[in-house]
Amino acid sequence: MKRLIWLLMFTMTTFGLVFSQSVTAFDVKKYQSLLATVDRELSVLDTDFSAEYVIQKRDPGGAVSSTRATIFRRDAKNQFLVLILEPTIDKGKGYLKLGDNLWLYDPVGKTFTFTNARDRFQNSSFKNSDFEPSHLSRDYKPLSAERTKLGSYDCTLLELEAVSRDAAYPKMKIWISSDNLVRKREEYSLSGSILRTVAIPSYQKVEKKWLPASMIIIDHLQFKSINGKVEYERTTVTVSKPSLKSLPDTVYTKDYLERVAR
Repeated sequence: MKRLIWLLMFTMTTFGLVFSQSVTAFDVKKYQSLLATVDRELSVLDTDFSAEYVIQKRDPGGAVSSTRATIFRRDAKNQFLVLILEPTIDKGKGYLKLGDNLWLYDPVGKTFTFTNARDRFQNSSFKNSDFEPSHLSRDYKPLSAERTKLGSYDCTLLELEAVSRDAAYPKMKIWISSDNLVRKREEYSLSGSILRTVAIPSYQKVEKKWLPASMIIIDHLQFKSINGKVEYERTTVTVSKPSLKSLPDTVYTKDYLERVAR
């Protein structure tokens, strides 16, 4: 009887140790700190960022449309201005974000209307929110982590869950390379359905910052079966002419957008 009691106590103690190890094995603070590091790497807080974006959308089946735009961004104040240069039919349209407010400017009617950061930019897989800096540590908490390989990159794969209403997606998986740059994202609905896959194959160094040079976005909600094969909408983004030159405050105003849109 004593032997049975001793064995039972030993088993329970061992189980308790294993359970304790399994609970404490995942260091949430460590990976929350990693997200904060990524945010710092991908944000420009001490000056402005400007660049030219070419956003090319390929529909399932092959139809291609392209948008060229200039962006001015001030991360420290959560502001950006986007001015569309091409196609000609949309030339002069623009977006102005000031804090939580995002306006779309129509140069024909000379009107500003509120729009949503989660909306598709120019009907592509690129979202208005994709112009914003990284807010991973603010909007998400890590649930799990593992070391993995993504092509030639040694990465940390994090599974994330939204904790902020400003989060673009309820769930996300991100691949972070050893230089603290995001190389891939998978974005999910609350039910776990995949919505978008975003690859960032290349970065460019602008002074002391590494900023995306290209992106490839697959929209899993926009698809068509062609010859028995499923094809998804694919958007490629090329970022050129990057600059970290400080800009005047007047750039981030409705007056400025109206003036340059003429």
